[in-house]
Amino acid sequence: MANDILKLTNFECYTSEVIIKFIELVAKCKNFVNAMAYDISGDQGRNYRISGSVSSGEGKEEKKLAASVAAVVALPSVEGDGSRRGGDPNGRFKGLMWYKDLGAHANGEFSMAVIQANNLMEDQSQLESGPLSSVKLGPHGAFVGVYDGHGGPETSRFINSALFSNLKAFASEHQEISADTIRKAFLKTEEEFLSLIKRQWNEKTQIATVGSCCLVGVICSGLLYIANVGDSRAVLGRVDKAAKCVAAIQLSTEHNASIESVRDELRSLHPQDSQIVVLKHNVWRVKGLIQSSRCRRALRGRLEKRGMTFRLTEPFPEPILSAEPSISIHKLISKDQFVIFASDGLWDHLSNQEAVDIVHNHPRNGIARRLVKAALHVAAKKREMRYSDLEKIDRGVRRHFHDDITVIVVFIDPHSMNRSSSRSSILSIRGGTPSSPKL
Repeated sequence: MANDILKLTNFECYTSEVIIKFIELVAKCKNFVNAMAYDISGDQGRNYRISGSVSSGEGKEEKKLAASVAAVVALPSVEGDGSRRGGDPNGRFKGLMWYKDLGAHANGEFSMAVIQANNLMEDQSQLESGPLSSVKLGPHGAFVGVYDGHGGPETSRFINSALFSNLKAFASEHQEISADTIRKAFLKTEEEFLSLIKRQWNEKTQIATVGSCCLVGVICSGLLYIANVGDSRAVLGRVDKAAKCVAAIQLSTEHNASIESVRDELRSLHPQDSQIVVLKHNVWRVKGLIQSSRCRRALRGRLEKRGMTFRLTEPFPEPILSAEPSISIHKLISKDQFVIFASDGLWDHLSNQEAVDIVHNHPRNGIARRLVKAALHVAAKKREMRYSDLEKIDRGVRRHFHDDITVIVVFIDPHSMNRSSSRSSILSIRGGTPSSPKL
């Protein structure tokens, strides 16, 4: 029975039929589930959110069911206000944009916004606040994830549903949050996705050609952990009294072929391959295909199946892209005001300091939306068009003007770092939702 429920938790979209099936399966599990609470909300009768908790007794099946229900991927509801803290807990949509203007996390406040450009939304994101493990007195704090998919949304969606659960599992095992537990969670998620590719190969050949960047921030016990694979970016805003400003400090290590040191690293790792990095249309790309030098799922060679040939003219003897995260640890101080987590869609149009200045000089409420709009204004200007005209362009075609953009601004309250009251703020929110492909 638990296996049947686990199958349902692998999907991002839930139809009414799936919801009914979910309830029927749960109802049949009364023999080993002591108590369960769940909530269902819908997007105009099309997509649904399932959230809940399970209290179970002893035994492997009970724990398996509890884990599967807890791992159900929650789709945001379009109902409610969402314009103020304490409004719609799931945010709201306006055109191609999803946003949560202001909310509270364990160590302060946050603002989120996502704008879609691709026909299928490839960016995924989440913010988790509260317990960071399954141990009763284990670590508490906030988890932020930005997952920028490429080639399709499958990898970023998978990370969105699996990475935090894996982190909690390793944090429970080691009874702490550390660089090692975060690294293990990254590699475990990679391993699980590769296993999924093998299982679905015959039915979904294209799944082997997709990947995702992965940027994570964890705030716990006064420390900020930053882990990154790819070219998303985390930027800290820190008060600089001498310069009388809030300075931008990049916390993440970027893996992008546009950076000379990254190209040098690739060449040293693949000395026999003169085409390991290629300048194509004035943009450096790995094998002429992708700018990121690291991503979730290792890029392999030519794939021929059912008459389809994917991008590459010859097979690779070894994986080209690494899934090993770059991890750094920062001791938070009173001068640290906020951190901007964003996919490269934002940084294509705004510098680190420009983004920090916008956050510093405007109210917190709606600040993530403001950053997205600032980037869109620059994107429109680059194409010599008005912002109002850019707004009229639909997804798919919109990708010619800008990428999907995800922004999460996390404000840090220094007084909450070491006090027990921070344990009371429990939250799980996911940015945006996958759209159906436009016909």
